[in-house]
Amino acid sequence: MYKAISSLSGRCAALTRGSCSMPCLAYFHRASGALCQKSAFKPPSTDVPEMPPCNFSPEKYTGMSKDRMIEIRRQNCNPMTMKVTYYKKPVFIHQGYMQWLWDVDGRRYLDLFAGVATVSVGHCHPKVTAAAEQQLKKLWHTTSIYVYPTLHEYCEKLASHFPDPLKVIYLTNSGSESNDLAILMARLHTGNNDIITLRGSYHGGSPQTIGLTSNAAYKYPVASGFDSTNTMCPDVFRGPWGGSHCRDSPVQTIRECTCAQGHCMANEQYIAQLKETFATSVPNRIAAFFGEPIQGVGGAVQYPKNYLKDAYKLVRERGGICVADEVQTGFGRTGSHFWGFQGHDVIPDMVTMAKGIGNGFPMGAVVTTPEIAASFAKGLHFNTFGGNPLACAVASSVLDTIREDDTQQNSLRVGTYLMTELAKLRDKYEIIGDVRGKGLQIGVEMVRDKASRDPLPPEAMAEIFEDVKDMGVLIGKGAIYGQTFRIKPPMCITKEDVDFFMAVFDKSVRNYMERR
Repeated sequence: MYKAISSLSGRCAALTRGSCSMPCLAYFHRASGALCQKSAFKPPSTDVPEMPPCNFSPEKYTGMSKDRMIEIRRQNCNPMTMKVTYYKKPVFIHQGYMQWLWDVDGRRYLDLFAGVATVSVGHCHPKVTAAAEQQLKKLWHTTSIYVYPTLHEYCEKLASHFPDPLKVIYLTNSGSESNDLAILMARLHTGNNDIITLRGSYHGGSPQTIGLTSNAAYKYPVASGFDSTNTMCPDVFRGPWGGSHCRDSPVQTIRECTCAQGHCMANEQYIAQLKETFATSVPNRIAAFFGEPIQGVGGAVQYPKNYLKDAYKLVRERGGICVADEVQTGFGRTGSHFWGFQGHDVIPDMVTMAKGIGNGFPMGAVVTTPEIAASFAKGLHFNTFGGNPLACAVASSVLDTIREDDTQQNSLRVGTYLMTELAKLRDKYEIIGDVRGKGLQIGVEMVRDKASRDPLPPEAMAEIFEDVKDMGVLIGKGAIYGQTFRIKPPMCITKEDVDFFMAVFDKSVRNYMERR
């Protein structure tokens, strides 16, 4: 059902924080008890879905003009900044609150990309904001050459979320930094150099992690990432093998599956490909295998249920350690578990993380075993900002908030509902090829048609992408050919938000089909 969006919705920019108090607004209570606003003025009906109400009013924007920002972006920012700018008509973000963002004109957006799966508990979450403000008044910065409480309180709290023997933590500032450090630690511990990752993976943009990253768009024509080998990604939708019983997801691929109960032929085939990689492309002793529990930038790709368990066994037989890259899957985002690797019934030797760890505050971590950590002491390594007091206070508050707000369970409930609804659109439209994921780590793969599974062309993706934004929703894109919409929102979104997005996405796809 479509309704008009009030021209006043989300446009209380002239007011300060707090509920809007304009006379044209009526108030009601949601089931959650939150006081929300709805316009009492009924403009003429339009064919645009109605955005859910919000009880937060952004501050009035009085800063730089949009034209001036773009001018500076072109002249003073690295050209890469313009290259990665989303949308033909960019979004000029001014303020955020929980699952909402406002632009400089006061327009409100439902954020379903969370700053690339980074804002875990909500933009400017009051509890996390309060923790940051409290720490700012005490101590902004010192380093781990001194002993201070926030570092140790956080490390103990983070370690409590891991099974034995994953109890030793080194704090960094980003996911690339964490994976870069994990490479070094793996090579030091094993005495081997070669590392294996999956095609389509993304593990960072530093000179070392570019070798782990398997997507040509992120590669440069210079030497980098030595001794890194990519093996076939066990993608049960796009790959040569896979069917409707393969993956741990509320929604399975539409490909028919002829496997016997409890016996996945696809997994056997993909593991055979990994064995082929061992036999042809690397020495008989390796340093590590890096794998995301669900690929992030690669388009929320999921593997057959036992793939990681079988892969870990093969890697360890060859002297390597197993690294779970939880940069996008960690901190309850998959819903069923706090860490993505737990959904695969494995315990890695090392876990890397960032993004959601600080709800957007720049932070990362490497968690490993005492034995592997001891190998790191062969030299001296120092990170000036890693474990910064402010970062630790923020990250500690994030862990508390996930527990207090029941964030992981919300991710499971709302994410499952969202995937189930998206599956209905998959069945409705020929160009929606696959819906997959767990919790609020979701991918929607777009195709020319379901028979060929050929990727929907970039220009078509851009049309739908822009249309979704123009109706008030921000999502992401990913996969090797840019053919997958990535939905990874702050984990505080509601079913009401999902219903709004579904109406928007349905209309955007229908608009494209009608134009085509």
